Amino acid sequence: MAVIKTDHLVPHTSTVPANKGEHVELFVRERDGTPNGPPAARKVVLMLHGRSVPALAGYDLQHTSYGWAEALAQAGYDVFMMDLQGSGRSPRPRMEDPCNVNPKQQGAVVPPLQASDVPRSPSYPYVLTNSQSDQDELSTVVEYIRTLHNVSKVAFIGWSAAAFAMGPYAVKNPGKVESLFLLAPIFPPAGPANPPVLPAPGFPTHVLTHPGLDQAWANEVHCATQREPGMVDVVWDALMENDPIGRTWGKIDPSTGKPVGASRYRNFVSWGWNNTTAGQGGILGGSVPVLIVHGEFDRTANTTPPTPALPALDFHVPALYKAVTGPHKLLITVKCAGHSMPWEVQHKNLHELSKHWIKHLDVGGKTNGAFDMDLNGTISP
Repeated sequence: MAVIKTDHLVPHTSTVPANKGEHVELFVRERDGTPNGPPAARKVVLMLHGRSVPALAGYDLQHTSYGWAEALAQAGYDVFMMDLQGSGRSPRPRMEDPCNVNPKQQGAVVPPLQASDVPRSPSYPYVLTNSQSDQDELSTVVEYIRTLHNVSKVAFIGWSAAAFAMGPYAVKNPGKVESLFLLAPIFPPAGPANPPVLPAPGFPTHVLTHPGLDQAWANEVHCATQREPGMVDVVWDALMENDPIGRTWGKIDPSTGKPVGASRYRNFVSWGWNNTTAGQGGILGGSVPVLIVHGEFDRTANTTPPTPALPALDFHVPALYKAVTGPHKLLITVKCAGHSMPWEVQHKNLHELSKHWIKHLDVGGKTNGAFDMDLNGTISP
């Protein structure tokens, strides 16, 4: 089946404090595999990235069979991937200044910063984005898609911190969300209910380095076949492709003659995603069916040991399943997988699981319960 790729720049009035009120354009990539036929048959999917990985590196990785969005499009769905501000190809206000990088990470941006002058105080001493600005951008893109293709509802797929925007949005707008597929969702059961004073003091930008990516990922690799050789470099190249400024930062690699690069990602402050929100009105698992998927080795979305002294940073995926009060909810624990499942050997089973869910809203005929998925894609209680 032919898949049509279209890149959209979606107009939006920013509510990010750093450029509040300004006209911006949010980057959205569409891969449309919808077959010819009545518009009513169109299934639209919106994929939202997490904290540190932009949409294209996460969902549209052009390496062998890893393109998740393309797999869905080839199954006949119309798939959209969006970058929030501060990520990927959407605007990144204040993030071009290396002084605005987390002071603890500024060694990765020498040069352009000078080693003798690190750490530098930020020129914009605030956190960049927040729960409200993220939900505002998600809302703008949902309305754009609904108008573009004359559909009433959109199926959501979110990875990691995408849950902070997609979960509360679905609770507030159940008539616009067909279903919710959350991969490795970040969920603080006792997270804050109310916003801080905005803009929150801090800094706008975090950076990820190639060794940092490798180490963080390796900490969750505990199967011999979990990660194919060379995948760290494949992912790093995708991150650099989507960061024209970050890839010019850092020391020169003598083997290539180019800077080693630093992948920039936004610092954000969150609230309104906790046990109370997830259970509100029986919407999640009620009018919005929910499938929650996580890897057995995921220690990013499952803090171990727990950190009850810092409730906003104490994350538990099974707690989200328990917090959802509607009956139409499933929890799948994937064997031999970590937080980076879309780039691991289980990616094909992940693709198949999402295809089936979007079409049937069940897993193996079940609409409720907790299950395991093995390397063959077999689901068992």
